[in-house]
Amino acid sequence: MRTTELVDGFRHSAPYLNAHRGKTFVVMLGGEAIEDGNFRSIVNDISLLHSLGIKVVLVYGARPQIDAALEANAIEPAYHNGVRITDESSLKVIKQVAGALQFDITARLSMNLSNTPMQGAQINVVSGNFVIAQPLGVEDGIDFCLSGKVRRIDTQGLKQQLEKNSIILMGPIAASVTGESLNLTAEEVATQVAIKLKADKVIGFSANHGVHDESGNVIAELMPNDAQRMLSSLAEQETDRGTLAFLKAAIDACRAGVPRCHLVSYQEDGALLQELFTRDGIGTQIVTESAERLRRASISDIGGIINLIRPLEEQGILVRRSREQLEMEIEQFMIIERDALVIGCAALYPFEEDNAGEFACLVVHPEYRDMDRGSLLLKNIVNQAKVRGYSRLFALTTRSIHWFLEHGFQMVDVDALPTKKKQLYNYQRRSKILALDL
Repeated sequence: MRTTELVDGFRHSAPYLNAHRGKTFVVMLGGEAIEDGNFRSIVNDISLLHSLGIKVVLVYGARPQIDAALEANAIEPAYHNGVRITDESSLKVIKQVAGALQFDITARLSMNLSNTPMQGAQINVVSGNFVIAQPLGVEDGIDFCLSGKVRRIDTQGLKQQLEKNSIILMGPIAASVTGESLNLTAEEVATQVAIKLKADKVIGFSANHGVHDESGNVIAELMPNDAQRMLSSLAEQETDRGTLAFLKAAIDACRAGVPRCHLVSYQEDGALLQELFTRDGIGTQIVTESAERLRRASISDIGGIINLIRPLEEQGILVRRSREQLEMEIEQFMIIERDALVIGCAALYPFEEDNAGEFACLVVHPEYRDMDRGSLLLKNIVNQAKVRGYSRLFALTTRSIHWFLEHGFQMVDVDALPTKKKQLYNYQRRSKILALDL
Protein backbone atom coordinates (compact mmCIF):
# COMPACT_ATOMS: atom_id res chain seq x y z
CA MET A 1 0.00 0.00 0.00
CA ARG A 2 1.34 3.43 -0.92
CA THR A 3 1.86 5.96 1.88
CA THR A 4 -0.92 8.22 0.56
CA GLU A 5 -3.38 5.30 0.54
CA LEU A 6 -2.44 4.42 4.10
CA VAL A 7 -2.87 8.01 5.27
CA ASP A 8 -6.18 8.44 3.43
CA GLY A 9 -7.49 5.18 4.83
CA PHE A 10 -6.52 6.14 8.36
CA ARG A 11 -8.12 9.56 8.04
CA HIS A 12 -11.35 8.12 6.67
CA SER A 13 -11.51 5.60 9.51
CA ALA A 14 -11.15 8.29 12.21
CA PRO A 15 -14.90 9.08 12.48
CA TYR A 16 -15.60 5.38 13.05
CA LEU A 17 -12.87 5.03 15.65
CA ASN A 18 -14.62 7.75 17.63
CA ALA A 19 -18.12 6.47 16.92
CA HIS A 20 -17.42 2.86 17.96
CA ARG A 21 -15.45 3.55 21.13
CA GLY A 22 -17.40 2.44 24.21
CA LYS A 23 -20.06 0.65 22.15
CA THR A 24 -21.11 -2.97 22.64
CA PHE A 25 -20.70 -5.43 19.74
CA VAL A 26 -21.92 -9.02 19.80
CA VAL A 27 -19.83 -11.06 17.37
CA MET A 28 -21.34 -14.34 16.15
CA LEU A 29 -18.62 -16.73 14.96
CA GLY A 30 -19.96 -19.91 13.38
CA GLY A 31 -18.11 -23.19 13.25
CA GLU A 32 -17.49 -22.73 9.52
CA ALA A 33 -15.54 -19.55 10.23
CA ILE A 34 -13.52 -21.28 12.94
CA GLU A 35 -12.54 -24.02 10.46
CA ASP A 36 -11.45 -21.53 7.81
CA GLY A 37 -7.80 -20.65 7.28
CA ASN A 38 -8.60 -16.98 7.91
CA PHE A 39 -9.76 -17.68 11.48
CA ARG A 40 -6.50 -16.45 13.02
CA SER A 41 -6.86 -13.08 11.28
CA ILE A 42 -10.48 -12.80 12.43
CA VAL A 43 -9.40 -13.32 16.04
CA ASN A 44 -6.68 -10.70 15.61
CA ASP A 45 -9.26 -8.24 14.27
CA ILE A 46 -11.63 -8.95 17.16
CA SER A 47 -8.74 -8.25 19.53
CA LEU A 48 -8.08 -5.02 17.67
CA LEU A 49 -11.71 -3.95 18.21
CA HIS A 50 -11.23 -4.60 21.93
CA SER A 51 -8.03 -2.53 21.97
CA LEU A 52 -9.97 0.39 20.42
CA GLY A 53 -12.32 0.52 23.40
CA ILE A 54 -15.14 -1.57 21.94
CA LYS A 55 -16.94 -3.93 24.34
CA VAL A 56 -16.97 -7.36 22.74
CA VAL A 57 -19.16 -10.39 23.41
CA LEU A 58 -18.01 -13.30 21.22
CA VAL A 59 -20.51 -16.12 20.70
CA TYR A 60 -19.18 -19.20 18.89
CA GLY A 61 -20.98 -22.03 17.15
CA ALA A 62 -19.72 -25.49 16.32
CA ARG A 63 -22.12 -27.19 13.90
CA PRO A 64 -19.55 -28.67 11.42
CA GLN A 65 -17.21 -29.69 14.24
CA ILE A 66 -20.09 -31.36 16.08
CA ASP A 67 -21.28 -33.18 12.97
CA ALA A 68 -17.76 -34.48 12.33
CA ALA A 69 -17.36 -35.60 15.94
CA LEU A 70 -20.73 -37.37 15.94
CA GLU A 71 -19.82 -39.17 12.74
CA ALA A 72 -16.50 -40.23 14.26
CA ASN A 73 -18.48 -41.71 17.17
CA ALA A 74 -20.91 -43.48 14.81
CA ILE A 75 -23.80 -41.22 15.86
CA GLU A 76 -26.11 -40.06 13.07
CA PRO A 77 -26.86 -36.30 13.34
CA ALA A 78 -30.61 -35.69 13.56
CA TYR A 79 -32.44 -32.45 12.74
CA HIS A 80 -36.01 -31.18 12.65
CA ASN A 81 -36.80 -27.88 10.95
CA GLY A 82 -33.09 -27.13 10.88
CA VAL A 83 -32.65 -27.60 14.65
CA ARG A 84 -30.48 -30.38 16.02
CA ILE A 85 -32.15 -33.11 18.08
CA THR A 86 -29.80 -33.76 20.99
CA ASP A 87 -30.01 -37.06 22.85
CA GLU A 88 -27.77 -37.99 25.77
CA SER A 89 -25.10 -39.69 23.68
CA SER A 90 -24.98 -36.72 21.30
CA LEU A 91 -24.73 -34.22 24.17
CA LYS A 92 -21.63 -35.94 25.56
CA VAL A 93 -19.87 -35.44 22.23
CA ILE A 94 -21.21 -31.88 21.82
CA LYS A 95 -19.91 -30.83 25.25
CA GLN A 96 -16.47 -32.17 24.38
CA VAL A 97 -16.42 -30.26 21.08
CA ALA A 98 -17.77 -27.02 22.58
CA GLY A 99 -15.34 -27.20 25.50
CA ALA A 100 -12.36 -27.78 23.23
CA LEU A 101 -13.34 -24.83 21.03
CA GLN A 102 -13.75 -22.61 24.07
CA PHE A 103 -10.18 -23.35 25.14
CA ASP A 104 -8.84 -22.94 21.60
CA ILE A 105 -10.50 -19.54 21.12
CA THR A 106 -9.36 -18.40 24.56
CA ALA A 107 -5.82 -19.42 23.66
CA ARG A 108 -6.01 -17.45 20.42
CA LEU A 109 -7.26 -14.37 22.23
CA SER A 110 -4.45 -14.75 24.77
CA MET A 111 -1.76 -14.85 22.10
CA ASN A 112 0.90 -12.18 22.57
CA LEU A 113 3.24 -12.33 19.59
CA SER A 114 5.31 -9.63 17.94
CA ASN A 115 4.09 -8.25 14.62
CA THR A 116 0.43 -8.97 15.47
CA PRO A 117 -2.35 -6.76 16.87
CA MET A 118 -1.98 -8.82 20.07
CA GLN A 119 1.56 -7.62 20.80
CA GLY A 120 1.69 -6.14 24.29
CA ALA A 121 -1.99 -6.76 24.88
CA GLN A 122 -3.37 -8.36 28.00
CA ILE A 123 -6.90 -9.52 27.29
CA ASN A 124 -9.06 -11.08 29.96
CA VAL A 125 -11.37 -13.65 28.39
CA VAL A 126 -14.36 -14.49 30.59
CA SER A 127 -16.81 -17.38 30.22
CA GLY A 128 -19.52 -18.33 32.67
CA ASN A 129 -23.12 -19.22 33.39
CA PHE A 130 -24.53 -16.03 31.93
CA VAL A 131 -27.29 -17.90 30.09
CA ILE A 132 -29.95 -20.05 31.74
CA ALA A 133 -31.63 -22.40 29.27
CA GLN A 134 -34.79 -24.43 29.05
CA PRO A 135 -35.65 -27.45 26.85
CA LEU A 136 -37.23 -26.86 23.46
CA GLY A 137 -39.66 -29.66 24.22
CA VAL A 138 -41.79 -31.36 21.58
CA GLU A 139 -42.74 -29.95 18.16
CA ASP A 140 -44.81 -31.75 15.54
CA GLY A 141 -44.53 -34.86 17.66
CA ILE A 142 -40.72 -34.65 17.59
CA ASP A 143 -38.94 -34.53 20.96
CA PHE A 144 -35.87 -32.30 20.82
CA CYS A 145 -34.58 -33.99 23.99
CA LEU A 146 -31.61 -31.99 25.29
CA SER A 147 -31.78 -29.22 22.71
CA GLY A 148 -32.72 -25.97 24.39
CA LYS A 149 -33.44 -22.29 24.08
CA VAL A 150 -32.62 -19.22 26.13
CA ARG A 151 -34.77 -18.78 29.23
CA ARG A 152 -33.02 -15.80 30.79
CA ILE A 153 -29.71 -13.94 30.67
CA ASP A 154 -27.64 -12.50 33.50
CA THR A 155 -27.48 -9.05 31.93
CA GLN A 156 -25.97 -7.42 35.00
CA GLY A 157 -23.20 -10.01 35.15
CA LEU A 158 -22.36 -9.45 31.49
CA LYS A 159 -22.24 -5.69 31.95
CA GLN A 160 -19.95 -5.99 34.97
CA GLN A 161 -17.44 -8.05 33.00
CA LEU A 162 -17.57 -5.70 30.02
CA GLU A 163 -16.94 -2.74 32.33
CA LYS A 164 -13.85 -4.59 33.57
CA ASN A 165 -12.58 -4.52 29.97
CA SER A 166 -12.99 -8.27 29.46
CA ILE A 167 -13.97 -10.06 26.27
CA ILE A 168 -16.89 -12.36 27.05
CA LEU A 169 -16.77 -15.73 25.29
CA MET A 170 -19.99 -17.71 25.07
CA GLY A 171 -20.69 -21.08 23.46
CA PRO A 172 -23.70 -23.21 22.52
CA ILE A 173 -23.99 -25.07 25.85
CA ALA A 174 -25.98 -23.62 28.77
CA ALA A 175 -27.38 -24.94 32.03
CA SER A 176 -31.02 -25.14 33.03
CA VAL A 177 -32.52 -24.34 36.44
CA THR A 178 -32.56 -28.10 37.14
CA GLY A 179 -28.83 -28.42 36.50
CA GLU A 180 -29.08 -30.04 33.06
CA SER A 181 -26.76 -29.06 30.21
CA LEU A 182 -28.65 -28.12 27.07
CA ASN A 183 -27.51 -27.58 23.49
CA LEU A 184 -28.51 -24.19 22.04
CA THR A 185 -27.90 -22.52 18.70
CA ALA A 186 -25.21 -19.84 18.65
CA GLU A 187 -27.55 -17.61 16.65
CA GLU A 188 -30.17 -17.57 19.38
CA VAL A 189 -27.61 -16.98 22.12
CA ALA A 190 -26.07 -14.08 20.19
CA THR A 191 -29.46 -12.56 19.39
CA GLN A 192 -30.82 -12.73 22.91
CA VAL A 193 -27.60 -11.44 24.45
CA ALA A 194 -27.57 -8.51 22.02
CA ILE A 195 -31.19 -7.68 22.80
CA LYS A 196 -30.76 -7.86 26.58
CA LEU A 197 -27.53 -5.85 26.52
CA LYS A 198 -29.06 -3.31 24.12
CA ALA A 199 -25.99 -3.88 21.96
CA ASP A 200 -25.09 -1.43 19.24
CA LYS A 201 -24.25 -4.09 16.68
CA VAL A 202 -24.44 -7.79 15.93
CA ILE A 203 -21.74 -9.03 13.56
CA GLY A 204 -21.91 -12.36 11.76
CA PHE A 205 -19.80 -14.27 9.24
CA SER A 206 -20.74 -16.31 6.18
CA ALA A 207 -18.90 -17.81 3.22
CA ASN A 208 -19.80 -14.86 0.97
CA HIS A 209 -19.84 -11.12 1.51
CA GLY A 210 -23.34 -10.67 2.82
CA VAL A 211 -26.53 -11.10 0.82
CA HIS A 212 -26.44 -10.94 -2.98
CA ASP A 213 -29.06 -9.76 -5.47
CA GLU A 214 -30.04 -11.63 -8.62
CA SER A 215 -27.04 -10.17 -10.47
CA GLY A 216 -24.62 -11.41 -7.85
CA ASN A 217 -23.95 -7.98 -6.34
CA VAL A 218 -23.75 -7.48 -2.60
CA ILE A 219 -26.83 -5.78 -1.15
CA ALA A 220 -25.35 -3.13 1.12
CA GLU A 221 -28.41 -2.52 3.26
CA LEU A 222 -31.68 -4.25 4.11
CA MET A 223 -34.52 -3.30 6.40
CA PRO A 224 -35.88 -6.19 8.51
CA ASN A 225 -39.07 -6.54 6.44
CA ASP A 226 -37.04 -6.70 3.20
CA ALA A 227 -34.76 -9.33 4.71
CA GLN A 228 -37.80 -11.33 5.83
CA ARG A 229 -39.19 -11.35 2.30
CA MET A 230 -35.86 -12.60 0.94
CA LEU A 231 -35.54 -15.61 3.26
CA SER A 232 -37.68 -18.08 1.31
CA SER A 233 -36.11 -17.23 -2.06
CA LEU A 234 -32.61 -17.48 -0.58
CA ALA A 235 -33.43 -20.91 0.84
CA GLU A 236 -34.60 -22.05 -2.61
CA GLN A 237 -31.32 -20.80 -4.08
CA GLU A 238 -29.49 -23.01 -1.56
CA THR A 239 -27.76 -20.02 -0.05
CA ASP A 240 -25.19 -21.11 2.55
CA ARG A 241 -26.57 -21.88 5.97
CA GLY A 242 -24.52 -19.14 7.66
CA THR A 243 -26.26 -16.43 5.64
CA LEU A 244 -29.75 -17.78 6.31
CA ALA A 245 -29.08 -18.26 10.03
CA PHE A 246 -27.66 -14.77 10.36
CA LEU A 247 -30.57 -13.17 8.51
CA LYS A 248 -33.10 -14.81 10.80
CA ALA A 249 -31.13 -13.71 13.86
CA ALA A 250 -30.60 -10.18 12.51
CA ILE A 251 -34.31 -9.73 11.77
CA ASP A 252 -35.18 -10.67 15.35
CA ALA A 253 -32.42 -8.49 16.79
CA CYS A 254 -33.35 -5.41 14.76
CA ARG A 255 -37.05 -5.75 15.51
CA ALA A 256 -36.14 -5.91 19.20
CA GLY A 257 -34.10 -2.69 19.03
CA VAL A 258 -30.54 -3.55 17.93
CA PRO A 259 -29.76 -0.74 15.43
CA ARG A 260 -27.45 -2.58 13.01
CA CYS A 261 -26.45 -6.14 12.19
CA HIS A 262 -23.53 -6.75 9.81
CA LEU A 263 -22.76 -9.84 7.72
CA VAL A 264 -19.28 -10.24 6.20
CA SER A 265 -17.20 -13.04 4.74
CA TYR A 266 -14.96 -15.15 6.95
CA GLN A 267 -12.85 -15.98 3.91
CA GLU A 268 -11.50 -12.50 3.15
CA ASP A 269 -8.73 -11.13 5.32
CA GLY A 270 -9.76 -7.88 7.00
CA ALA A 271 -13.42 -8.03 5.96
CA LEU A 272 -14.53 -7.18 9.52
CA LEU A 273 -12.39 -4.04 9.61
CA GLN A 274 -13.45 -2.95 6.14
CA GLU A 275 -17.09 -3.27 7.13
CA LEU A 276 -16.75 -1.30 10.35
CA PHE A 277 -14.21 1.37 9.47
CA THR A 278 -15.05 2.40 5.90
CA ARG A 279 -18.04 4.46 4.84
CA ASP A 280 -19.53 1.95 2.41
CA GLY A 281 -18.43 -1.23 4.12
CA ILE A 282 -18.01 -4.54 2.31
CA GLY A 283 -20.94 -6.71 3.42
CA THR A 284 -24.66 -6.45 4.15
CA GLN A 285 -26.27 -4.49 6.97
CA ILE A 286 -29.68 -5.22 8.41
CA VAL A 287 -30.74 -1.90 9.88
CA THR A 288 -33.64 -0.39 11.78
CA GLU A 289 -32.93 2.99 10.20
CA SER A 290 -31.09 3.57 6.96
CA ALA A 291 -27.48 4.71 7.19
CA GLU A 292 -28.44 7.23 4.52
CA ARG A 293 -31.18 9.80 4.94
CA LEU A 294 -32.59 12.87 3.26
CA ARG A 295 -33.23 15.80 5.58
CA ARG A 296 -33.30 19.57 5.84
CA ALA A 297 -29.88 21.11 6.39
CA SER A 298 -28.90 22.84 9.61
CA ILE A 299 -26.14 25.26 10.51
CA SER A 300 -23.94 22.35 11.60
CA ASP A 301 -23.97 21.04 8.01
CA ILE A 302 -22.22 24.12 6.57
CA GLY A 303 -18.79 22.48 6.60
CA GLY A 304 -20.06 19.35 4.88
CA ILE A 305 -21.85 21.35 2.18
CA ILE A 306 -18.76 23.45 1.54
CA ASN A 307 -16.61 20.32 1.18
CA LEU A 308 -19.14 18.96 -1.30
CA ILE A 309 -19.62 22.03 -3.50
CA ARG A 310 -16.16 23.62 -3.37
CA PRO A 311 -14.57 21.43 -6.09
CA LEU A 312 -17.37 22.34 -8.51
CA GLU A 313 -17.02 26.01 -7.63
CA GLU A 314 -13.30 25.84 -8.36
CA GLN A 315 -14.08 24.29 -11.75
CA GLY A 316 -16.52 27.10 -12.50
CA ILE A 317 -19.48 24.72 -12.68
CA LEU A 318 -21.14 26.34 -9.67
CA VAL A 319 -21.24 29.99 -8.67
CA ARG A 320 -19.12 30.42 -5.54
CA ARG A 321 -20.98 30.80 -2.26
CA SER A 322 -19.23 32.16 0.81
CA ARG A 323 -19.69 30.58 4.22
CA GLU A 324 -21.60 33.68 5.30
CA GLN A 325 -23.97 33.33 2.35
CA LEU A 326 -24.52 29.65 3.09
CA GLU A 327 -25.26 30.44 6.73
CA MET A 328 -27.93 32.93 5.63
CA GLU A 329 -29.41 30.49 3.10
CA ILE A 330 -29.05 27.22 5.01
CA GLU A 331 -32.80 26.84 5.56
CA GLN A 332 -33.26 26.58 1.79
CA PHE A 333 -31.02 23.47 1.56
CA MET A 334 -31.84 19.77 1.66
CA ILE A 335 -29.02 17.28 2.12
CA ILE A 336 -28.45 13.54 1.82
CA GLU A 337 -26.37 12.37 4.75
CA ARG A 338 -24.58 9.02 5.00
CA ASP A 339 -22.89 8.17 8.30
CA ALA A 340 -22.42 11.88 9.11
CA LEU A 341 -21.01 12.68 5.63
CA VAL A 342 -22.94 15.07 3.39
CA ILE A 343 -23.05 13.24 0.05
CA GLY A 344 -25.69 15.32 -1.71
CA CYS A 345 -27.38 18.71 -1.51
CA ALA A 346 -29.83 20.94 -3.32
CA ALA A 347 -31.61 24.20 -2.53
CA LEU A 348 -35.00 25.74 -3.20
CA TYR A 349 -34.81 29.53 -3.42
CA PRO A 350 -38.20 31.28 -3.19
CA PHE A 351 -39.48 33.94 -5.57
CA GLU A 352 -42.86 34.44 -3.95
CA GLU A 353 -43.82 37.51 -5.97
CA ASP A 354 -43.59 35.46 -9.18
CA ASN A 355 -45.10 32.33 -7.60
CA ALA A 356 -41.95 30.41 -8.52
CA GLY A 357 -38.90 28.72 -7.02
CA GLU A 358 -35.35 28.09 -8.14
CA PHE A 359 -33.87 24.60 -7.96
CA ALA A 360 -30.21 25.33 -7.29
CA CYS A 361 -26.88 23.97 -6.08
CA LEU A 362 -27.57 20.34 -6.94
CA VAL A 363 -24.44 18.37 -6.09
CA VAL A 364 -23.88 14.67 -5.42
CA HIS A 365 -20.56 13.31 -4.15
CA PRO A 366 -18.60 11.66 -7.03
CA GLU A 367 -18.54 8.28 -5.23
CA TYR A 368 -22.34 8.23 -4.85
CA ARG A 369 -23.63 9.14 -8.29
CA ASP A 370 -24.76 5.64 -9.25
CA MET A 371 -28.01 5.50 -7.26
CA ASP A 372 -29.92 8.44 -8.79
CA ARG A 373 -29.67 10.57 -5.66
CA GLY A 374 -30.00 13.71 -7.78
CA SER A 375 -33.49 12.59 -8.77
CA LEU A 376 -34.31 12.00 -5.11
CA LEU A 377 -33.30 15.57 -4.26
CA LEU A 378 -35.25 16.97 -7.21
CA LYS A 379 -38.38 15.05 -6.21
CA ASN A 380 -38.16 16.46 -2.69
CA ILE A 381 -37.68 20.03 -3.94
CA VAL A 382 -40.60 19.67 -6.39
CA ASN A 383 -42.83 18.48 -3.55
CA GLN A 384 -41.79 21.45 -1.41
CA ALA A 385 -42.53 23.84 -4.28
CA LYS A 386 -45.98 22.32 -4.76
CA VAL A 387 -46.75 22.61 -1.05
CA ARG A 388 -45.84 26.29 -1.23
CA GLY A 389 -48.22 26.68 -4.15
CA TYR A 390 -45.59 27.61 -6.75
CA SER A 391 -46.64 27.25 -10.35
CA ARG A 392 -43.14 26.89 -11.77
CA LEU A 393 -39.68 25.68 -10.84
CA PHE A 394 -36.67 26.85 -12.80
CA ALA A 395 -32.96 26.04 -12.83
CA LEU A 396 -29.79 27.49 -14.32
CA THR A 397 -27.00 25.17 -15.50
CA THR A 398 -23.94 25.15 -17.71
CA ARG A 399 -23.26 21.39 -17.74
CA SER A 400 -26.37 19.36 -16.85
CA ILE A 401 -28.83 20.42 -19.55
CA HIS A 402 -29.76 16.89 -20.65
CA TRP A 403 -30.31 15.72 -17.08
CA PHE A 404 -32.88 18.48 -16.56
CA LEU A 405 -34.55 17.76 -19.90
CA GLU A 406 -34.82 14.07 -18.96
CA HIS A 407 -36.61 15.13 -15.78
CA GLY A 408 -39.29 17.12 -17.56
CA PHE A 409 -37.76 20.62 -17.68
CA GLN A 410 -38.03 22.75 -20.82
CA MET A 411 -35.57 25.26 -22.23
CA VAL A 412 -36.71 28.89 -21.79
CA ASP A 413 -35.12 32.29 -22.33
CA VAL A 414 -34.04 34.93 -19.84
CA ASP A 415 -37.38 36.73 -19.99
CA ALA A 416 -39.03 33.71 -18.37
CA LEU A 417 -37.05 34.23 -15.17
CA PRO A 418 -38.62 35.92 -12.13
CA THR A 419 -37.94 39.66 -12.13
CA LYS A 420 -35.36 39.62 -9.32
CA LYS A 421 -33.52 36.65 -10.81
CA LYS A 422 -33.50 38.25 -14.24
CA GLN A 423 -31.71 41.29 -12.76
CA LEU A 424 -29.01 39.00 -11.35
CA TYR A 425 -28.52 36.88 -14.48
CA ASN A 426 -24.83 36.68 -15.49
CA TYR A 427 -24.65 36.99 -19.25
CA GLN A 428 -20.94 36.11 -19.24
CA ARG A 429 -21.62 32.64 -17.76
CA ARG A 430 -24.34 32.11 -20.38
CA SER A 431 -26.11 29.58 -18.17
CA LYS A 432 -28.93 27.69 -19.83
CA ILE A 433 -32.34 28.31 -18.25
CA LEU A 434 -34.79 25.49 -17.80
CA ALA A 435 -38.27 25.51 -16.31
CA LEU A 436 -40.68 22.91 -14.98
CA ASP A 437 -44.38 23.67 -14.80
CA LEU A 438 -45.89 22.41 -11.58
